[in-house]
Amino acid sequence: MNNKTKREIKTLRKMIEIYCRGKHRTKGQLCSNCQELFNYARERIINCKLGDQKTTCAQCKIHCFKPIYREQIRQVMRYAGPKMIFKHPYLAFYHLLDSHFKINSHQK
Repeated sequence: MNNKTKREIKTLRKMIEIYCRGKHRTKGQLCSNCQELFNYARERIINCKLGDQKTTCAQCKIHCFKPIYREQIRQVMRYAGPKMIFKHPYLAFYHLLDSHFKINSHQK
């Protein structure tokens, strides 16, 4: 697994933690639903067909998530995304950077 994939998984975990803490009032660990979502999304990221050329999931043209999980991830991103800037600025910065450069490379 390359460093970008590891960072994407770490970012995903932090976003789900923020969401779970805020919406489900958990402390210290994820609730069972959020843990299931993280496990599912992590496997999808690890097994992405695009490999090293993978973009952020929001920018991807291949939607490998089942619709129910895709909607759950959208809810997590909407809630946790703005909070990431203050709680995990390094991860938020790289997520935006990855997203920006992949969009540009697809447009060429």
